[in-house]
Amino acid sequence: MRISDVLYGVYERRLARDLPKDNLPRHVGVMLDGNRRWAKARGADTASGHQAGADNIEPLLTWCEEVGVEVVTLWLLSTDNLSRSEQELRPLLGIIESVVTDLAAAQRWRINPVGALDMLPERTANVLKQAAEDTADVTGLLVNVAVPYGGRREIADAVRSMLLEHAAKGATIEELAADLDVDHIAQHLYTKGQPDPDLVIRTSGEQRLGGFLLWQSAHSEFYFCEAYWPDFRRVDFLRALRAYAERDRRFGS
Repeated sequence: MRISDVLYGVYERRLARDLPKDNLPRHVGVMLDGNRRWAKARGADTASGHQAGADNIEPLLTWCEEVGVEVVTLWLLSTDNLSRSEQELRPLLGIIESVVTDLAAAQRWRINPVGALDMLPERTANVLKQAAEDTADVTGLLVNVAVPYGGRREIADAVRSMLLEHAAKGATIEELAADLDVDHIAQHLYTKGQPDPDLVIRTSGEQRLGGFLLWQSAHSEFYFCEAYWPDFRRVDFLRALRAYAERDRRFGS
């Protein structure tokens, strides 16, 4: 074992020990970014990068369980990603199907698809729905699988759902406008009934939201990590939690 590995182990244990247990996030959103660049840096094909990223999901969920996180939202595929070439998209969807199936089979986590499932191939959509059905009674960590997800699309879908609900009740557009508030829209989001994310982590050094949980992250804390997602380690996760715990959250006040 290298001396650097020993030192990292000591540092990681110290980070975990010193975290304030009463000031940790309930809901963590993760933008799993950098798979393709990770693969390119190693001279590997894109699918290898996506597979390496998929392999790092179960460890992340375990780390979240260890510190008492209740909800994790994983952004695995954006609506914009659907415009990628068939050569890249087909194996990526297969990898997503496989990892979601494996997570469901573990019966440790409750899988909740969030996204525009109607934009997916029927097979992929069915895999996501089946995973949700198979874990509906699991009481552990709630895992939102965002596939394909876009923040603007979610808000549009929420407004559409709200309008249809009011129309079914016979309400006029004028009555809806007079009564409308933010809670009405929130009740129709993909994550309805869940706490908003306290912490959003993005890997790969990119410092932008890219459309992730636009509505829900209004008061979230953000942590940007230089590591590509396949290289994201427990020590990186603990650093994100430490940064979160050290911030004074004012919620806009």
